[in-house]
Amino acid sequence: MKKLLRGLLWLVLIVVVAASGVLAAGWWHVRSTASTPIAVNDPPLQLPTDAEGLALGEHLFTTRGCTDCHGEDGAGRLVMDAGPLGRFVAANITPQVLIAQGYDADRIAAAIRHGVRADGTPLLFMPSPDYHELSDRDVAAMVAHMATLTPSAQDPGASHVGPLGWVLGLFGKFPIFPATSLDHTPRARAAVEPAVSVAYGEYVGRMCAGCHGANYAGGPPLAPGTPPVADLRPSALKGWTEADFLRALREGKRPDGSDIDPFMPWNMTSRMTDTELRALWAFLSQLPSG
Repeated sequence: MKKLLRGLLWLVLIVVVAASGVLAAGWWHVRSTASTPIAVNDPPLQLPTDAEGLALGEHLFTTRGCTDCHGEDGAGRLVMDAGPLGRFVAANITPQVLIAQGYDADRIAAAIRHGVRADGTPLLFMPSPDYHELSDRDVAAMVAHMATLTPSAQDPGASHVGPLGWVLGLFGKFPIFPATSLDHTPRARAAVEPAVSVAYGEYVGRMCAGCHGANYAGGPPLAPGTPPVADLRPSALKGWTEADFLRALREGKRPDGSDIDPFMPWNMTSRMTDTELRALWAFLSQLPSG
């Protein structure tokens, strides 16, 4: 009996030591990655000053997820408290705050498309893969619009990674620093002209890939308390029409009239133009089914 108890104690000790080691390694991984700068040297932007360019920037800011996280006024907010996984806070991105933190137009663009701070270190949880291919014209318009936001001193707090996040991040199962997965080679990005086309739909659809996956196949919940992510491939949307799709993204209703979970930001997509939504439908409709 004593030998059995001794063996169990040793087993418990080994498990505790191993778990502590993994936690420590995960913590160190987050700490070291957070302090390692990433060089971004994209060509300088030419910000629009005309009404058309500023209107484009406002449209993109309200339909590409910026307001969904940072708020309509850009003053930031708590997006989600996922306990041991982490706390997700969208920062205050109003002009005076960004200037005080060392951001200029090109550094703001680098934060959007590359997920890095003004000093080059990676941002926590910034979904830059969704915006990595945003054209120079579009990101310049977005940055120009951000400069017109009403000043706010609101402090929404800071994001942090919890112990579960440390471990998942260590094993590449949780995108703590999306910047580390991106190609930061300097290059210009040409605009994709708006049209009901697969090419433009693919361009618009990149903002969906962050949740629905690179192949748009959806998957398990992104965090505790959220619904499974829907499959957007033709096999999953069988029987849907373009009109059904537009209704879903404008009213949050499925073809049978049932409500789509509000975690899906249809209030944001409802502001998209018919061209954007129809192009997105054209793109999704030609994807290979699972």
